[in-house]
Amino acid sequence: MASQVKAQDLVECDLCQQAVSFFCRRCGVNLCDPCVTIHLRVKSKNGHDIVDFISKEDDDTCFCDFHPKYDCSAYCKTCNVPICFLCVSIKHKPHEMSELSDKIEELLKVITMENDRLQSSRNELERILEHTTKVLNSLPSYYKQRKDDVTTRGEEWHQHIETIVKKLHQELDDMQEEHGTLLQKQKNEFEEIIGKLDEINGKAIKLQKSKNVTEMQTFVPVIQEQKNLSDFSQFLFPNFYKCDIDKNYLQTSFGFVEKMQEKKIFLFEHQFKEKELSRRTILDVPTVTSIIDTGFPADEEYENRLYDMAITDDNKVWMGGESRELKLFDLQGNILQTISITDIGSNLTMYNKQVVYTDTPNQAVKMISDTHTVGTMFTTGEWTPYGVTSTASGDLLVCLYTCDQSKVVRYSCTGTVLQEIQYDSQCQPLYQQPAYITEHINGDIIVTDFSIKAVIAVDRLGIFRYSYFGNDSDFFACSVTTDSFGHVITTDFMGNKIHILDKDGLFLKSIIPEGGITNPRGLCILDHGEMMVGECLTGIAKGIKYLE
Repeated sequence: MASQVKAQDLVECDLCQQAVSFFCRRCGVNLCDPCVTIHLRVKSKNGHDIVDFISKEDDDTCFCDFHPKYDCSAYCKTCNVPICFLCVSIKHKPHEMSELSDKIEELLKVITMENDRLQSSRNELERILEHTTKVLNSLPSYYKQRKDDVTTRGEEWHQHIETIVKKLHQELDDMQEEHGTLLQKQKNEFEEIIGKLDEINGKAIKLQKSKNVTEMQTFVPVIQEQKNLSDFSQFLFPNFYKCDIDKNYLQTSFGFVEKMQEKKIFLFEHQFKEKELSRRTILDVPTVTSIIDTGFPADEEYENRLYDMAITDDNKVWMGGESRELKLFDLQGNILQTISITDIGSNLTMYNKQVVYTDTPNQAVKMISDTHTVGTMFTTGEWTPYGVTSTASGDLLVCLYTCDQSKVVRYSCTGTVLQEIQYDSQCQPLYQQPAYITEHINGDIIVTDFSIKAVIAVDRLGIFRYSYFGNDSDFFACSVTTDSFGHVITTDFMGNKIHILDKDGLFLKSIIPEGGITNPRGLCILDHGEMMVGECLTGIAKGIKYLE
């Protein structure tokens, strides 16, 4: 009440400038207590409608535009306007009309539907706002890290320069020692020669005063044998030649700061609704429905054989292992096709009905065409590609890493970078060694990280959602996929089991099929609640029914 009185006191009566108490809706004037009586005596063709000033905004009456003193009671569909009872019988009589309440109900349905549409995005917008706020707060620390990286690089260069300076100093010290030795030797030789010349000169002077012919005859061949010095070695001082400094070359060699980029992330609605999914029970002991011996050879060091697999639209399975070839099997274990590739088959996905794989040594994403030829879709520059998956929007998600950084990148089929996911809201790295990757039907991007042995999920905007580290100490998340029921499924390489999570990363159940499974790695979903899991060390792939 105090706030209302205070707000009211700020408005004056339009007639006498006293504190306002009332409002006339018809005339649109503010009135104090004395002026209300005066105002009501003034005739108005529309009459007066006096209300408390405080409640003047609460009016929800629809007055007729043509007869303002009358409320609207009908709606003219022809003119698309609300009208009063006089309009109904006069101007709008031949027009198509309806009850005003019907039009109000129709408009409210539209307003409610549109408002629900807008409000449904509020939670997502709040998440994005929270993420943006955290990123904004983390900017100083992030840019400090990058500046520290530059400083570290500078220190590395200073160390290299210091090493070069020391090396050149040592070379000069060695040269000085060698130079001194040579000059000392030359000095000794010249001193010896000059001493001999002085001795000959003394003998010659002595013979000038002598008449001893025999001694002269003996000395002549001696002095004739002495040759004049025709040349000698001069040892020049070394010079230091400075190479021209090419600033562009220095920048290229030192490193560069990639400019800040703006990439549009489209906010599209996903059709995934948990309540619409049919509920199916996860079997306590899943049954093995098929067994395929892939025949891949063993890695010499780790004995690994079978790495990954991808399911086709007609329920056939491409498999990759420790050989430079991909194999296509039907579910009965018959090999239908073998394709030679340029790398081991470690990461596969299906894209536009074609099998796609990452070529790690050549840093490329490649596709096998209908003609069974291998073509490069795009290269990944200095980043090494690992896990790859296709998305509902027709893009490719690729796990990339260098010696000290990792990220997930969304590419178009031509290799255009559409999105990069590398840091969380605190600008800390999301991944250390991203391996396998999949897209959930709600748009989440889910990765297994070999370094931390975990499952990491971000939403389609790249905002961190959850991480899953298993429920025992030997958990090692290897491959990961999702099914049409919203489950997140990952193979536990060391635990010899399969973990099933819900869409939010909450653990539901770990399963071991009848007969067990050893070092499961590759994984894909078949029809009718079945999955195909590959045993890495045996090269055996097992079809497993896991849902009732």
